[in-house]
Amino acid sequence: MHKICGLAVFLLSVSLSTGVPAAEVNIYSARKENLIKPLLDQFSAQTGIKTNLITASADKLLTRMINEGQNTPADILITVDAGRLYRAMEADIFQPIESEKIEAIVPAHLRDPDNYWIALSKRARVIFYAPDRVDPNALSSYENLADPQWKKRICIRGSGNIYNQSLVASMIAANGKQATQEWAQALVDNMARPPMGGDRDQIKAAAAGQCDIAVANTYYYAKMLENKKDQAQYQAAKKMAIFWPNQAGRGAHVNISGAGISKYSRNRENAIKLLEFLLSPEAQDWYASVNYEYPVNPEVKPSGLLGSWGAFKADTLNLSKLGELNAEAVKTMDRAGWK
Repeated sequence: MHKICGLAVFLLSVSLSTGVPAAEVNIYSARKENLIKPLLDQFSAQTGIKTNLITASADKLLTRMINEGQNTPADILITVDAGRLYRAMEADIFQPIESEKIEAIVPAHLRDPDNYWIALSKRARVIFYAPDRVDPNALSSYENLADPQWKKRICIRGSGNIYNQSLVASMIAANGKQATQEWAQALVDNMARPPMGGDRDQIKAAAAGQCDIAVANTYYYAKMLENKKDQAQYQAAKKMAIFWPNQAGRGAHVNISGAGISKYSRNRENAIKLLEFLLSPEAQDWYASVNYEYPVNPEVKPSGLLGSWGAFKADTLNLSKLGELNAEAVKTMDRAGWK
């Protein structure tokens, strides 16, 4: 018995002296701590792998990883929007994610063609309308928002917003540069006011009668409906209804929150294990119920509020296109006078 204990102590001392790393994984996350930490804690409880979390804005984290270079402690970057994930890949801070399990779960259009990044959850950017002023039969598609019937009736946030840049990039992919330029110009003409504020502000403005239609991400709307402590947001959301565009065509525009593994990760295998866990049914279901984003794992069906909205057809454009066409989208919006 004493020999066994002595051996254990010896092996531990060898491990410490040789610098064998502890089982851990370091995460840079643009998601707020309360939206990711419970899942990380569950992962650690199941695997014994320690998680170290740093949260900040998406752009700050990307800049930080670029500046840190090969000295970065980050193993994983979690961020929002395919456009940002593409920027990270272009900055050469990712390495391919090698996991048959992940490839089997994540549909091809929701990951980089060479697996430099993957989706963890989906969000749809759709149309919200005031039922007392808008007949839903008059709505049909994103393209329809350029129709003269919507003159001075649309609220949408600014051109500097990555969500709108990705929406315009998807339009370019679907319809070409010239048609999208004409659409953007007509959309600007149909805006009820100069773009200001975030997605919630567009919904609140429409509810207040400043416009009749708002373009926003579904999870903002869901959070407004579920936040009865903030009666202003709750009552505004109650006055609005959701419309799924392009259901007769390519489907509603979908974007993601996603992740990539650092090119210089020192805990690559643990990073892969964490990504696989975040795509598991239990993790996907928890995230959908807490942050109101749609699951990436096809086995997980939306429930609760998301489920009550029913199924919708989503655009299956490979989201790498949103990054590839981002610069052209920004130019298109600038030329149209989209502020």
